[in-house]
Amino acid sequence: MTPTERLISSFQDLVAQVPELIQPLVVLLAGAIPFLEVEGASIVGIAGGMNPIVVAIAAMTGNFLSVLLVVLFSSRARSAVVDRRSARVAAMSGGPAEDSAPSPAAAAAPSEPESKGRRRFKRWLVRFGVPGATLLGPLAIPTQFTAAILVAAGTPRRWALLWQAVAIVLWGSIATVSAWAALTFLIAV
Repeated sequence: MTPTERLISSFQDLVAQVPELIQPLVVLLAGAIPFLEVEGASIVGIAGGMNPIVVAIAAMTGNFLSVLLVVLFSSRARSAVVDRRSARVAAMSGGPAEDSAPSPAAAAAPSEPESKGRRRFKRWLVRFGVPGATLLGPLAIPTQFTAAILVAAGTPRRWALLWQAVAIVLWGSIATVSAWAALTFLIAV
């Protein structure tokens, strides 16, 4: 038995000590963690010896629930900023606050330099639109960050959530099948 096989076997023994009803909840929570997300949670669940379909559903659900919370909080924060800015503009001009929302670029003035992943994502957003940027986003930054950027840029919540769900299912399916195939065919566990 190779060291990798021993490691996976001992990990599966550890997972077997957790009740079967709790195992998917652990994968669900792992899927909600940024940077680990659905891809890492799938690997953890499959390496733990769980059913790949259960792992995929739990990991995708956890990731989507965390994205949903980020979208809801981000949209409320954006609304508050836009409303306050509109009120301030109206007060300075002496007129009533009209629907004069500032541009998304003016609403989100960066105070520190942007990361390489965030710059790449914004280029994708301009070049491919919301669907393309959302599907390519996990290659650069976590889905939770992608969702926050989309909402901060003024993308409607439903549109952001729809494309985030599509991206999570797509990348989650790829990650789950890849992890299952690697452990089954390459490591033979």
